[in-house]
Amino acid sequence: MITKDLHSHTTYCDGADTPEEMILSAIDKGLKVYGLSGHSYTFFDTSYCMQEDDIPKYIAEVRSLAEKHRDSIEVLCGVEQDYYSEYPTDGFDYVIGSVHYIKCSGEYVPVDESPDILRAAADKHFGGDIYALCAEYYRTVADVVEKTSCDIIGHFDLITKFIEREPLFDTADSRYVAAWQTAADRLIATKVPFEINTGAISRGYRTSPYPSMEIIAYIKSHGGKLILSSDAHSIGSIAYRFDVYEALI
Repeated sequence: MITKDLHSHTTYCDGADTPEEMILSAIDKGLKVYGLSGHSYTFFDTSYCMQEDDIPKYIAEVRSLAEKHRDSIEVLCGVEQDYYSEYPTDGFDYVIGSVHYIKCSGEYVPVDESPDILRAAADKHFGGDIYALCAEYYRTVADVVEKTSCDIIGHFDLITKFIEREPLFDTADSRYVAAWQTAADRLIATKVPFEINTGAISRGYRTSPYPSMEIIAYIKSHGGKLILSSDAHSIGSIAYRFDVYEALI
């Protein structure tokens, strides 16, 4: 039984519940180690992330709650550091390194907001070539450990968030496969674990986790490490379907 979940969000960023509500739910679910990992401050898009002035408050509150509940659970204070965030990570127990945007001619294009945004970005910046956009995404992902000094690689293939609802590209296309394999090879060499992230399932976007089963198999066969993460944004999604996917790690 997996008793650790290190990827979760609270009302400090885009989560629905407070840090203590999340911790109490983690205790109820039988977790032994639980990490809060608020979205790092991104100066170019503050709609979803922790606000810069609130980060010291977040750290202080999580530290206080960790002490309060130490007899029931080990609570860690983490951060999900976006590739383009400039906020320092020194004050956190651990870092999840994630890519939520690609930067195109000075524009930060989110890869997980809507298919229309991705389609428009492909038209505007890549001559309508969605596979060129995917390649740019994976070039960025390949550098996420170097850039963020992370302890965990977050949702490796986030760009496929909408692939089941509206397939913008074919994940079996040779160009797409070459792009993710190149990124995976570079990241596997760092020895930093990839998360198997069940967050898109709990929120109804997908029926399978990040990364895809094909990518998980590739990571495993090439010596990469994997951990389970729920990417919980509410108390109900903590450790979501860990029992189903435990065998994968």
